[in-house]
Amino acid sequence: MLARFKSLKQHQGFIKYLKNTSWLLAEKILRIITGLFIGIWVARYLGPEQFGIYSYAQSFVSLFAVIATFGLDSIVVREILKDERKIGEIIGSSFYLKLFGAFLVLMFLAVAVNFTSNDNQTNLLVFIIASSTIFQSFNVVDFYFQAKVKSKYIVKANIISLFISSVVKIILILYEAPLVAFAWVVLFDSIILAIGFIYFFYRKSDFKIKKLILKQKVVISLMKDSWPLILSAIIVTAYMKIDIIMLKEFLGEYEVGMYSASSRISEAWYFIPVLVTSSLFPGILNAKKIDKITYENRLRNLYKVLVWMAVVVSIVLTFIADNLMLLLFGQEYVASADILMIQIWSGIFISFLMVSNKWLLAENKTRFIFIRGLFGVIINIILNYIFIPIYGVNAAAFTSLITLIFTSLIIDVFTKDTRRHLHIKLCVFNPKLMKFEI
Repeated sequence: MLARFKSLKQHQGFIKYLKNTSWLLAEKILRIITGLFIGIWVARYLGPEQFGIYSYAQSFVSLFAVIATFGLDSIVVREILKDERKIGEIIGSSFYLKLFGAFLVLMFLAVAVNFTSNDNQTNLLVFIIASSTIFQSFNVVDFYFQAKVKSKYIVKANIISLFISSVVKIILILYEAPLVAFAWVVLFDSIILAIGFIYFFYRKSDFKIKKLILKQKVVISLMKDSWPLILSAIIVTAYMKIDIIMLKEFLGEYEVGMYSASSRISEAWYFIPVLVTSSLFPGILNAKKIDKITYENRLRNLYKVLVWMAVVVSIVLTFIADNLMLLLFGQEYVASADILMIQIWSGIFISFLMVSNKWLLAENKTRFIFIRGLFGVIINIILNYIFIPIYGVNAAAFTSLITLIFTSLIIDVFTKDTRRHLHIKLCVFNPKLMKFEI
């Protein structure tokens, strides 16, 4: 009887987890689809140059905004689950840390803009968008509901915020609002989301806000655990955004606009590899408990699915790039089709990275993830510095592709364990390699 009760309880817990995950997944898909179409509409309205300024401001802020997170996202949930009696200290300390980080970001930006060629309008956009990090401190509410497996309330807050933000952007387009208005929407969106978080935390949690306290001991403990994650997040963000920053400095806003428009399309389908990897990897980890061959076969099959899916998407978009950019973005952006033809092939190596990151985490080789990201940033900056002034905006797409090839495949050669894993990756292209051991 007791065993049946435990089994039932575990089953109910699993069902609760599935419902929680489905809420998060639905919200993410809705956000991607809505963001894509509204983003395209905004790009068409602003035109390449103004859209370039807008995209640059967001990317420039992103380089520094990652500091405000303090790498706490996964750590806070873990700490709450470890000891729920300290929930007030953990959530409270996390909130004040994030708030301090937001003001730190604004201070860093005040210094950093002096080393750019930005005009006053661009700097104004930067500081308006950066101000949103202050209200992102309320994301600690998300940690609470994640720990309680009640993410549906966070999803509801996100959907409400997304709906209001989308409606406001449409109104701005219809009434021909200036560029700065779209920066204010970013700030407005973060305020609405913060209000939603506070509302659901107040109404749906069994915790009293007055119990949220700042405790020095908890702050030190959180920072001790989070600093490697902060460094990793900085590396990843720099890896993703440095192209746009360097394009603006070397070429100008128009080229940034063209590059950002093509990126909207090339990155739009990335949620599919993320979804497939997240769904299938738990099964792969279970296979690890059975035997090594089954484990590696499942890894190889996951690589095959994602990589060949990326190959098909890349081939199709290469042929229809001109017509697609004309249809979605209009005549002003047709030239960005050449950039898209290069960028879209990065999806193959993004797929390699997504699975290998999961594998590295499963094998407790997180240090390699950091080293790989660091080398990727360095290589990308060097290649951009050399080739963008010579070959223009297309060079940024090529250097990103080259960097991804290095970080997803070539760098694996340098350690014994990753060399064996590289063998699994290469079997995707040549199954006969399965007969040979490294």
